[in-house]
Amino acid sequence: MRRMHLMYHGIHDDPTSPGHFDPVYSVAPARFAQQLDWIAAQECPERFHVTFDDGDISNVTTALPLLLGHGLPERGLCATFFITGGFIDRPGMLRRADVRTLADAGMRIGAHGMSHGFLEDMDLESLRRELRDSKAALEDIIGREVDSMALPGGRGGARELDEALACGYRDLYGSRPGPDDDMQPGWRNRIAITRELGAAKFAALANWSGPAARWARLRHGALAVPKRVLGNARYQRLRAALT
Repeated sequence: MRRMHLMYHGIHDDPTSPGHFDPVYSVAPARFAQQLDWIAAQECPERFHVTFDDGDISNVTTALPLLLGHGLPERGLCATFFITGGFIDRPGMLRRADVRTLADAGMRIGAHGMSHGFLEDMDLESLRRELRDSKAALEDIIGREVDSMALPGGRGGARELDEALACGYRDLYGSRPGPDDDMQPGWRNRIAITRELGAAKFAALANWSGPAARWARLRHGALAVPKRVLGNARYQRLRAALT
């Protein structure tokens, strides 16, 4: 069974919604509910893994009730919240009590760095500190092990995976679209779910079939070129200016 990891960020109706609205990655609550309906209707819904990055307040106020309303985790469906340690208690972000609420509701908690800096741009000691401190901060809040991490910005490779495994993580999530494969133990691919993604394309991507899947892989490969040429920081500034 090929596992499909779906990557969300915030769940917002519009820019006035609590939290940090993103015109690309903020999915409307009604659309998120429709996507959960689709997952719940599948023959093997447990192969779909819903994940959230950063720690927006909408994760607990909006996403959690919808997830619980669709039977997570009683039906064996899985959701993981990858939380940036340094963002906790900031305006619009999860508070410590919110992180505990997610964990107590049966959601998995994963790390997303302390600063949301790109790990592949860090020297070795900074990388190790980012991995170690984010893990420890979340474990202190929820009182249990944190063994998975999502790369901020999806940026990272073999060095980051090796250091994450050495730090005690078992899984490292990137942003290369597609299902799990066995080529690199511990590495997890993910499909970014965006605001304008319609029902038909969502189903095609989640099933990893047809032109939508091929285009997602091609697009990811094409974007790797300007990232390498410009560097992560300059690429992010350009992307923000064009959004």
